[in-house]
Amino acid sequence: MPMLSVNGTELYYEDSGGTGVPIVFSHGLLWSCRLFDPQVEALSGRYRCIAYDHRGQGQSAVPPMRCIDMETVYLDAVALIERLGVGPCHFVGLSMGGFVGMRIAARRPDLLRSLVLMETSADPEPLHNVPRYTLLNLTARLAGLRPVADPVMRIMFGRGFLADPNRGEERSRWRARLLENRRDIWRAVNGVIERRGVAHEVPHIRVPTLIVVGAEDTATVPAKAERLNRLIPSSRLVKLPRGGHSSTVEEPALVNATLGTFLDAQTPPRASKAG
Repeated sequence: MPMLSVNGTELYYEDSGGTGVPIVFSHGLLWSCRLFDPQVEALSGRYRCIAYDHRGQGQSAVPPMRCIDMETVYLDAVALIERLGVGPCHFVGLSMGGFVGMRIAARRPDLLRSLVLMETSADPEPLHNVPRYTLLNLTARLAGLRPVADPVMRIMFGRGFLADPNRGEERSRWRARLLENRRDIWRAVNGVIERRGVAHEVPHIRVPTLIVVGAEDTATVPAKAERLNRLIPSSRLVKLPRGGHSSTVEEPALVNATLGTFLDAQTPPRASKAG
């Protein structure tokens, strides 16, 4: 199992290898690098795809801290890019991964070729969400994820995916992955609930930036993506006609086409070919 020692912890990562320009994929809360399997499959023929699990999630180590804060997770990502020697890279962050990507782009632009922000926001968690998410987190800590699986699935996926009679097997697979989270996932959830906003930093982002949001995202509504688009100079916004907060698996064909077009435009043709 590939593990990388960074900042006093162990991060799990998967690397497709090859000589193509690197893409680093950073997942959303409660998931893992599995969130980007469709994108890695589609892009690994011409890019070096690296997907990792945040500390306290997936197969990465769990630190004892009460709150795995975003500044720590950001520093983990910086260390991973530097340790693997893959900077400057394309960085694709979804939700929590987007919180990480914005910080890197604003503070360490030397590490990035471009930035893709999916289903994410530069703001703190909205105050009206905090009591609900805190209660869900407490329940999961005390009793595991099973009692909260249904409401969490409705947060993480759009109505189209949840209602499609032909996608029952996929829903079951992702529900099972949700339930695989350890009870100590509460430490990572605290980091998202208690995060500070970076809206004052993102206007300094100068790397090419693509913002993607699904029309059915209720966790980070499209208005948040529109606000990011206004804040980040020369960014491009793509609103997917379908898909919720996990659009990479809900609408992989739409996402893959959108990412491929953007990344290819930012990558020299010769460098984009795998060896």
